[in-house]
Amino acid sequence: MTSDIYQKLARHLDNLPAGYPSTESGVEQRILRRLFTPEQAELAPHLSLLPEEARVIARRAKISDEEAERRLEEMSEKGLIFGYHAEGKSPRYQASQYIVGIYEFQLNNLNPEFVEDSEEYIPSLMNHDIWKKVPQLRTIPIGESIDVQLEVMGYEKAEELVRVHKAIAVAPCICRKSQRIIGQGCDKPLEVCLSFGDAADFFQRNGLGRAIEQEEALNILNIANEVGLVLQPSNSKEATFLCCCCGDCCGVLQNLKRHPKPASIVSSPFRAILDPDICDGCLDCTIRCQMEAVNPDNGTVAVDKDRCIGCGLCVTNCPSGAMTLMRKPESELVPVPENWEDTSIRLGKARGKLNTSNMVKMMLKSKVDRLLTSW
Repeated sequence: MTSDIYQKLARHLDNLPAGYPSTESGVEQRILRRLFTPEQAELAPHLSLLPEEARVIARRAKISDEEAERRLEEMSEKGLIFGYHAEGKSPRYQASQYIVGIYEFQLNNLNPEFVEDSEEYIPSLMNHDIWKKVPQLRTIPIGESIDVQLEVMGYEKAEELVRVHKAIAVAPCICRKSQRIIGQGCDKPLEVCLSFGDAADFFQRNGLGRAIEQEEALNILNIANEVGLVLQPSNSKEATFLCCCCGDCCGVLQNLKRHPKPASIVSSPFRAILDPDICDGCLDCTIRCQMEAVNPDNGTVAVDKDRCIGCGLCVTNCPSGAMTLMRKPESELVPVPENWEDTSIRLGKARGKLNTSNMVKMMLKSKVDRLLTSW
């Protein structure tokens, strides 16, 4: 019976846009048993991607309102679902995808066993064909690498993504924290990952991060440039988070790095180009590059455009100014969704897990449940 509960939970997570595929080793089941009690695993499939009050979910799960509220709040605090707590309103809860979501919310629950299971499982979650169509993260350049004459959209500027938000939280990078737990990874700064709006409130309320002002957030971007971290916000024009990532620890960058042509699957509007006539051959850029896209070449360097993800790290420390960014042709650009909801819908459609009919049914069912609980 317990096994059926966790299998149903796994199917529920796999039906969400980002997916939760099964494996031959069954590691995905081990992870769920580590994170969810049987009681929580039984309730989770009754949540949808629409934020709903506890009473609505209670009716669907056939439990009392009080019991639903208790369980949902516990699950939100554990990072198993996403809880909204707007002032003056009843809490609302929605299903959380495993990545980006449940995994990142386990910052305070890491141990070697969970990290090792995650290391085994995460590569299964990054389907390159799907990622090429609708990635969950995108790459934007370090601000200092952008020439004033270069055409850059507001959502392609890290500083602009920060400045449009008042509610900001900073949290430790779960990838670097995980690697340190198993004695691997790097020594780059830990507390550098930003979240905004409702996500910032969630991180702060559950003790996963701390609230910061815009000035500190902008300074974190400067630190990222200094130590060579790639900026990866959520794949939407209205960013909900912005991660500062390294190729040593980041699961996304590691998977991109394994691909023979990372540039073909990453969502990035730029690529680096070199002027060999002014390159002094210092090779600093080869150290900064996270994708092994810049390599020594006859006293200078060569940029492999198939590997370059346009992060700009090679540009900001180039003493001769030989390295610059250029905008990719329109035909190579991946459309950036407007917001998180748009990203989820596109991702679900790309995976064949979501269509217009299903979305309408989901919204109607939620509306009916809300109306029935109001009577």
